[in-house]
Amino acid sequence: MSGDDRASARRPRRPDAVVKRIVASALFLPCLFVIARRGGYFFLALVDIMILVGLWEFYRMMEAKGLRPYKAMGILGGLALSWYVYFQQGIYANVFLGVIFIGVMVLELARRERGLAVYHISVTVFGVFYVAWLGSHLILLRELPHLRGLDYSLGFSFVTVTFAVTWCYDTGAYFVGSVFGRHQIFPRISPGKTIEGVAGGLALSFAGAFLARSLVAPYLSPAAAAGLAVGGSVFGQLGDLCESMIKRDVKIKDASKTIPGHGGVLDRFDSLLFTAPLVYYIFKYVLFAR
Repeated sequence: MSGDDRASARRPRRPDAVVKRIVASALFLPCLFVIARRGGYFFLALVDIMILVGLWEFYRMMEAKGLRPYKAMGILGGLALSWYVYFQQGIYANVFLGVIFIGVMVLELARRERGLAVYHISVTVFGVFYVAWLGSHLILLRELPHLRGLDYSLGFSFVTVTFAVTWCYDTGAYFVGSVFGRHQIFPRISPGKTIEGVAGGLALSFAGAFLARSLVAPYLSPAAAAGLAVGGSVFGQLGDLCESMIKRDVKIKDASKTIPGHGGVLDRFDSLLFTAPLVYYIFKYVLFAR
């Protein structure tokens, strides 16, 4: 890595970017928690907005790579996948999803430009599973009490714990890494990620897990809270690195400028795309297993 990259990795974030990041979080988080508490169609709509914008950003990145994904079909397929998860095969979402995937391949037959057919089809379908399937685990988490015969309001705490361990890690890693970061962990993919940032993120993730335990999740033992903090930190960092790998491959810095101070929806939710499935399966098969 060049000297410029090392300097960039250590350079503190600009004050205006930090302010934008704080203001955006202060506006979004209350809305998130109100909608998560309400659940149902409201939370489904919130996740669908994330899926819609996230897929649009992903397909735009693939176009920057020179590929031609089927954006409309992919976004419809992603939304259908979330509906399939929510309604559990209701409203024939499974049929719609099958039609979308077959339609993508049939449309490729009509494309005038020849070559790269497998790539065009593959990135379309990959986007659906990367953004929509992983993201739909937030819906699965919110609706898990129905599956387990529990009080529906518990779903709010499941979602809150997930966001707490993930975004506390992101926040701690961002600020500690910005100020104290010196030793890089994966310079080939993301020069700004440092060991010091990981330590700061892990510490704040522990704080977030135990705060969530005291406020909304008293059913968590101290060991469970600590385990979720560690697991959420590891998987969240992997999610961040994987999105950085994609962005570096297509040579862009941010997925978009949708969220001031954060970049795009994928930049903000990349960690959650990995931690939501982890937390869901821990709750389903370990903490609330039958």
